[in-house]
Amino acid sequence: MKMPRDVSGYHLAKLLEKYGYSVTRQTGSHIRLTTLRNEEHHITIPVHHELRVGTLNAILTDIAVHLKLDRDQLTKELFEK
Repeated sequence: MKMPRDVSGYHLAKLLEKYGYSVTRQTGSHIRLTTLRNEEHHITIPVHHELRVGTLNAILTDIAVHLKLDRDQLTKELFEK
């Protein structure tokens, strides 16, 4: 699936709630999310209006590895309506 181009950091954080991620802290322009699903996992997301495609790809890849999902499957579950 093609990576979406207009995802903000806050929007991504909201979408990741369905995988058990919640905001644990914010420092400056970055938020840290934590989940206890499949052991503890932390991810840091920049709070930009639109995330760069490479940044979004790296975040989703890291989450997919932790959740033992395919990145394309994760992308579809998050962004398809």
